[in-house]
Amino acid sequence: MAYCDRCERYFNSRTALRQHELNSSNHNICDDCDVDFSTWLGLKEHYVQSPDHAYCQYCDRHFNYDWDLTEHYEDHHYYCGKCSKVFKNERGLHEHHRQSPFHHYCASCKRDFQSQSNLNSHLASSTHMPKAFKCPAARCGEAFVSCSAVVLHLESGGCTSGADRAAVNHYVRQYDKQNIITDPSRMLTGPGGAPRDEIVYSANENAWNGYAYECYLCHQTAQSLRALNQHLASPRHQAKMYFCPLPSCKIRFTTLSALLQHIESERCGVSRFQDVQNTLNGLMKMKMLTN
Repeated sequence: MAYCDRCERYFNSRTALRQHELNSSNHNICDDCDVDFSTWLGLKEHYVQSPDHAYCQYCDRHFNYDWDLTEHYEDHHYYCGKCSKVFKNERGLHEHHRQSPFHHYCASCKRDFQSQSNLNSHLASSTHMPKAFKCPAARCGEAFVSCSAVVLHLESGGCTSGADRAAVNHYVRQYDKQNIITDPSRMLTGPGGAPRDEIVYSANENAWNGYAYECYLCHQTAQSLRALNQHLASPRHQAKMYFCPLPSCKIRFTTLSALLQHIESERCGVSRFQDVQNTLNGLMKMKMLTN
């Protein structure tokens, strides 16, 4: 005789007992783990919690591998891959992203960013900020979300005024006579100590090293001569003539736009000082540069 403790019944054989367990609602068996649960919910919870099962509780489907289950979640459910959580609807996923400390989430755009810095850059972009800073060039008309964006526009050579990075640097050298943000020891000088233009680097076919074009200054490689010359024309190898004026910071930069981005980020709090504000406000007029 075989006895079922849960149902308090005797059976003629082990086979009959097994058949009873398979057919009775009082028995809910996980065949893989050989565990018997008293309710279907108990068995389902086992499927969900056990690392030995790849189970979707929403579709009541088993998968062979965890990555198959994850792919199913991504294709058919509202799934947060970073937290490995599934939500009933899009609103649930949205609220999770909005409230979770593990996400850098823009709620209005419903976009999740890789870092707080990326989120901050997005929030400071034209998507969320008004273009309140106009290019000082009379015939330009472009407007931007920050001072640093205006200066980057000028440095890039894209302004109708014809300004470029060298022109911006030359103007700053003339304006910042007290060296609030510029280091005279890092400025290039010509005969008699007068400022001169920055060094212009270029490469030719001799830069080919057998498998790529190589920068002879930093040994970075490029797949084309044009790409290498773009690298050489960038601020990468120019002197770091700009610096943060906060004594406890003093980070150096090769371009004015990079310094302004640092100040705008408020990482060190230098923007609160009056001398810095006066210098930057004067610089942004740039009358000598854009007339």
